[in-house]
Amino acid sequence: MSTVTAVDSPPVPEADEGALPVARTWHPWRWLVAALALIVVAQFAHGLVTNPGWDWPTFARYFTATSVLSAMRVTLELTFWGTLFGFLLGVWVAVARLSKIPVLQVIAWAYVWAFRSIPLIVQLLFWFNIAYLYKRMAIGIPFGPAFFTFDVNGVISGFTAAVIGLALHQGAYSAEIIRAGIISVDPGQLEAAKSLGLPWRRQFFTIVAPQAMRGILPNAANEVISLFKGTSIVSVMAIAELFYQVQVIYGRNGRVVPLLMVATVWYIVLTSVLSVVQYYIERHFAKGGQRDLPPTPWQRVRAKVEEITGERQ
Repeated sequence: MSTVTAVDSPPVPEADEGALPVARTWHPWRWLVAALALIVVAQFAHGLVTNPGWDWPTFARYFTATSVLSAMRVTLELTFWGTLFGFLLGVWVAVARLSKIPVLQVIAWAYVWAFRSIPLIVQLLFWFNIAYLYKRMAIGIPFGPAFFTFDVNGVISGFTAAVIGLALHQGAYSAEIIRAGIISVDPGQLEAAKSLGLPWRRQFFTIVAPQAMRGILPNAANEVISLFKGTSIVSVMAIAELFYQVQVIYGRNGRVVPLLMVATVWYIVLTSVLSVVQYYIERHFAKGGQRDLPPTPWQRVRAKVEEITGERQ
């Protein structure tokens, strides 16, 4: 019978109360680079304030103009519908690519290949001019009698054509994002779910989807932001979205730079809002992967304020 002898760990030396604190390493190059960067930023900010070419009074006059706000609403509507229909289509295309039916796999792959290969502006112009190919369309039995016919120009307006083009373009990219998120889930998770006898629907929505969302969300948010900025391309279709309206205004008054800054600042503001929404959605889905979530920026600021006020008291 063997015995185990406990080996005492070496004693930890106690800190000498009279010892001097350890001096930090001096990094002069870091300070030099930081100083140069601050100088460049200060020069840029100084130019923004003092250069009359920016024409900030014109910027302030048109930033909240009625025509600009109406155009912003059109931009948001294009982004919303393009995102909604694009991701709905992307879910089904991703499922088709992951299915065990070869016909669906080939069709889904061909769709993704085609719409990722064709530039967005070409797709938009094609749908905008679809009436040149099909003046009338019908709904009925394939290769058989039609139950209902309609005029294409009366149904597919410029806005509808833009939504169709944006949604089909977005669907191809979102399908790959969703597919990547699904296949990133450990196959052992599905095997464990199957061994428990869970139905397929419950396997997907309670086990696969929550884990896949952590990989889908960052890329999906990037796609939504790209689509929001990409709506400026529909200006070639004479749709009164933000960039088109800005072009119309500076075409009349010749104030190109301040009007471009109006569009730029609106894009920055709304993409910042989308980034904040993305942060909190990702934080929500991170609950299953992290036991203690890191504090939000607002919680950090509030904790710092409480710490400062507590020290003063």
